[in-house]
Amino acid sequence: MKQTPFFSRFRFTPAAFILGTLAGLAVVYGIVGFQRNAGVDPVCRPATDLAKKLEPLFRGEIAALTPAKAPIRPAQLSFRDGAGKDRTLAEWKDRVVLLNLWATWCVPCKKEMPALDALQKALGGPGFEVIAVNIDTRDPDKAKAWLKEAGISQLSYYADNSAKIFQDLKAAGRAFGMPTTLLLDKQGCEIASLAGPAEWASGDAIALITAALKN
Repeated sequence: MKQTPFFSRFRFTPAAFILGTLAGLAVVYGIVGFQRNAGVDPVCRPATDLAKKLEPLFRGEIAALTPAKAPIRPAQLSFRDGAGKDRTLAEWKDRVVLLNLWATWCVPCKKEMPALDALQKALGGPGFEVIAVNIDTRDPDKAKAWLKEAGISQLSYYADNSAKIFQDLKAAGRAFGMPTTLLLDKQGCEIASLAGPAEWASGDAIALITAALKN
């Protein structure tokens, strides 16, 4: 009986080949892009020292934070604001940023949202901002309605209805579930990351953000 060669058992079409190639490039770009910024870009080297300096403040309500040993600089991450305008994290250079990814289907996300709102009220300004990006992929208006219903008034509305921002961070090893949070320094470099919720309005969190603002 004649054996069919292994590779000939699969049908490859030009379209499938192109899509597969693009998907591969997307993954490589996501990983390499972040690693290039973290490993080569000297801008992020001080973030490692800052992470070590601030690590003693990772306690109490924010003890689960992981200090960055090889910081990424996710300046190219993109999303849209409440007016539908495309934005990137690069626009927040010179500010300390707490980047948070959330969704209405994520119960822990919604539970911590009032604390993020309170943190923005307490410390938000020219030097610091909480950027909470909604990644609901269905019914974009649902997130806006929930925020209004929950009384979240201090946070600006940002969304990525493709959830690509989550996939990019996942490819860089920074998103393992929801919510996902990154603390970035004034150069946009990662200081620490957290998988899961935290009490961001606690004294522990306030002390950490205040210390980051002074460096």
